[in-house]
Amino acid sequence: MFLALASLLPPKIDVPLPVGPGPVTNPLKGYAPYMEATPATDVPTTMAFYETSWRELEPSEGDYRFAEWEAKTMRSPAAKAKRVVLRVWMDYPNQPVGVPPYLIDAGVKMNPYDDKEVGKGLSPDYADPRLRAALARLIAAMGARWNRDPQVAYVQLGLLGHWGEWHTWPRAELFAPDAVQREVIDGMRAAFPDKPLMGRTASGYLSQPGMGYHDDMIPDDTLGPEDWKFLPNLKAGGRADNWKVAPTGGEMVPGAAARYLGADWPLMLRAVQEGHLSWIGPYGPTMLAGNDPAYPARAAELSRRMGYQFRLTRVRVSNGRIRLDGVNEGVAPFYGRWPLRFALLDAKGAVAATSDAASDVRTWLPGTFAASAALPKAPKKGVYRLVVGLVDPWVARPTVRFANRLAVVDGWTVLTSVSP
Repeated sequence: MFLALASLLPPKIDVPLPVGPGPVTNPLKGYAPYMEATPATDVPTTMAFYETSWRELEPSEGDYRFAEWEAKTMRSPAAKAKRVVLRVWMDYPNQPVGVPPYLIDAGVKMNPYDDKEVGKGLSPDYADPRLRAALARLIAAMGARWNRDPQVAYVQLGLLGHWGEWHTWPRAELFAPDAVQREVIDGMRAAFPDKPLMGRTASGYLSQPGMGYHDDMIPDDTLGPEDWKFLPNLKAGGRADNWKVAPTGGEMVPGAAARYLGADWPLMLRAVQEGHLSWIGPYGPTMLAGNDPAYPARAAELSRRMGYQFRLTRVRVSNGRIRLDGVNEGVAPFYGRWPLRFALLDAKGAVAATSDAASDVRTWLPGTFAASAALPKAPKKGVYRLVVGLVDPWVARPTVRFANRLAVVDGWTVLTSVSP
């Protein structure tokens, strides 16, 4: 009787999986440039960076123009299939004021500044109750528009300070009071429960569990020892390990990409490693032309080293169960809540059956990982290809590539053949 039952079970499978080169990029990692800037290299990108003023989104009270703005930015042909990093601001040095005119007409004070390093501009009176009330409405509207938008990858807090970077250096007296900072942070967290948020520093109330952070002077200001630099600031704020649950990224020092792909290449790699950076943008290697023959290869290598890199090491099938082992060779986890799905492909490459693993792939920190699931139930006897994929909710198919020399069919990575 035992032998008869055993003969009905599919044979055991234990297959080591071949090592391959890591992809140059993958979803939710790599470069996030201004897409309107002509890329200077052939390095692929999966993300784009878009920022805008409050005034452009709400030119008159209650008249939100999200659709119009999206049509010329994130929905444009240049950004097709790109996930976006978003930032909204109201004070951008040397640019037209970003505060909506109805607030200025109502009497919200605009404070002029002129600094040789920062530039010229107008900083609003953040404490004005009229601005605070309108800002709360804007944040709620942004959340209603973008919190469930699958194209939106990460949302920067923005809004306050020069460039939306939460400072008015060297005019500290112009910055938002603590109460306003709290209102903005609490409002953004309420408006975007499903999106990773990113702050510029971990100082004060910006020190939040689950908050991502962006360093906009990578790598010059990334590493210590000065306590005002990015990583020392995260450590002082108790958020040095936030990368384990929320993304870290930011902008390369503007105009310096050639230097960081050249003489200061070791410093750049150290910043990626110690900062656990998942993305760089908007300024970065894709926006700079260069004649150095090492430039394209290093631009690609830098993209590859950021974020996660999953290599699958072994697949086992036994007693109707699958076990998949692997290693995250990157510097950060994957921050998308995407299902890890196994499937059986028939002879025509069509999906015949699927089964989801219980694993939360966001917990795959650098190092080894494992996932298990029931072997999908085949509709009929035969030989099938057992495949796996991280299913992208935006396009309803797998889009993450693994660091393996394995066949890929419509996004699915082929692991082995089975005869269930």
